[in-house]
Amino acid sequence: MDASIFFVIVGAVAVAAVARWRGWPAPLLVTVVALAASFLPFVPNLSIDGHVLLNLVLPPLLYSAALDVSFVSFARAIPQIRRLGIGLVVVTTVAVGLIAWWMLPELTLPGALLLGAIVAPPDAVSAAAIGRKLGLPRRVMTVLSGESLINDATSLTLYRVLAAVVAGAAAFDLGATVWQFVLAVIVGVLVGLVFGAGMHQLRMRSDDPVINGTVGLLAPFGAYAIAEQLGGSGVIAVVAMGLYVGFNAPRTSYTTRQQEAPLWLSADFLLESFVFAYIGLQLPRVVADLNDGEVGRVIGLSVVVFLVVLLVRPAFVYPANAWGRWWTRGRLRKWERMRRGGASIPVQVERRSRRALTEDELRQRLSETKLSWRDNAVISWAGMRGVVTLATALAASDLAGLDSQAAHALVVVAFVVTVGTLLLQGLTLPWLIRWLGVVDDSEAQEDARQLAAVRERSREAGKAYLRDMRRTWAQEHGEESLAMFDAFAKRLIRVESDAETSQADLRPRFTYEQFLAMSKEWLSVRRQLLLEERDAGNLSEEVMRELITAMDAEELALDTRVATRPQPRT
Repeated sequence: MDASIFFVIVGAVAVAAVARWRGWPAPLLVTVVALAASFLPFVPNLSIDGHVLLNLVLPPLLYSAALDVSFVSFARAIPQIRRLGIGLVVVTTVAVGLIAWWMLPELTLPGALLLGAIVAPPDAVSAAAIGRKLGLPRRVMTVLSGESLINDATSLTLYRVLAAVVAGAAAFDLGATVWQFVLAVIVGVLVGLVFGAGMHQLRMRSDDPVINGTVGLLAPFGAYAIAEQLGGSGVIAVVAMGLYVGFNAPRTSYTTRQQEAPLWLSADFLLESFVFAYIGLQLPRVVADLNDGEVGRVIGLSVVVFLVVLLVRPAFVYPANAWGRWWTRGRLRKWERMRRGGASIPVQVERRSRRALTEDELRQRLSETKLSWRDNAVISWAGMRGVVTLATALAASDLAGLDSQAAHALVVVAFVVTVGTLLLQGLTLPWLIRWLGVVDDSEAQEDARQLAAVRERSREAGKAYLRDMRRTWAQEHGEESLAMFDAFAKRLIRVESDAETSQADLRPRFTYEQFLAMSKEWLSVRRQLLLEERDAGNLSEEVMRELITAMDAEELALDTRVATRPQPRT
């Protein structure tokens, strides 16, 4: 079996690579090829325990997604994210469960609700990739990315409760379910923050990207397993850990950041390719195991559930957004009445800088979270299902309380919903974005304004550092050396250097290592200023990450010159 899994992984990666090269949807092509291959007589019948597959796939995928999410934007969009990540998942679970129970009573109500929990969470990876390519506004991208992190936790918590009911280990109790969800969130967040803080401390103290990368690959599994063992949500733990590490990543060494990004991209590519290939290989055998009279009913149920999933999302998104805007207007009207009546408006504190926000700043923050009807149309249509739905369906098929026909029905429905949403929504979402014209020119203008302002402040901070260093240099090397120091300083601040000062002039008195150290400290000062500007709320995290990436490239160029510089002869 080991050799068979290896060949499946190699084949899945090869097909996915072709899809990426041609610009096609990789999950769809991998699934189609796997379906076709499953009918070949020499293709082996793979069998992997569903819970093992779930525990191997979820932690790295969720951690990788959390690393890329801007925590600042995530916190600002938390009302929308909370409504979609919790409310919409619960509504979808109930709607699908009731309809599935009505159409296929042998599933039982807990089993039908379990099916609803499986197909409820969308996967925003595909939508985010499309959105980045077409320039979706950041407010929409943040909601989609944040939703995909929270809805997995909600769905898997519901899955765990309902799986215990189906297996006969517990009776369904609404109060107990709510308490279990609250406990899962609290324990998960605490475990995730502990692991995140530990991982950050390691990255701060170790400049070895190999060690940092290896521990980073293992840590999500540890956080997930320990949180689950303590009765918490492993998904929440991994997400909290990823958000903490990602938020503090600019404080670590540039080598760790540069290795981390391609490492996790490769891990995501490998795991997603394998899961879609595996489900494609399994589906024909699952359908073949259904009784002759059940195939039509299960296919019919799959189509109906697919339509319900499509319709429930927009039916929830628009009223929920209207309610959120009504709630925001109500708070602003309340504060306005308090202000006119002479009462003080409750102070809202900036969490990172601990600075009290003015009323104008608070109004701006509230307005930034508003979503237009075009934004909500894109969010409503960006409901493609993915790896989580497939992996949980495979795990559910191994539950002791489900008969074989019900277990096979869960897998078939999950497959149809996943592939159907990827086909219909995934292929038409780019057209919808273009047709609606969902872009934000003001966002690009604001980014340009922030870039210009922070670059000016960065230059000033760098010049202040050089002025301090100039005094130190004069004390250590004498006033006569300042001309050469000034020439080097001009090169750092991108001013034309003195043509009469050559590298030969610098060698007798100064070493290359001294100038290298000064260059790195110059970069460190500028990085620190970016962090301060972000924490003060003056710079968006997305813009900061772009500038940090550029500075990482500068530092890599410095180290490359050191590695390739001829060593002096002894």
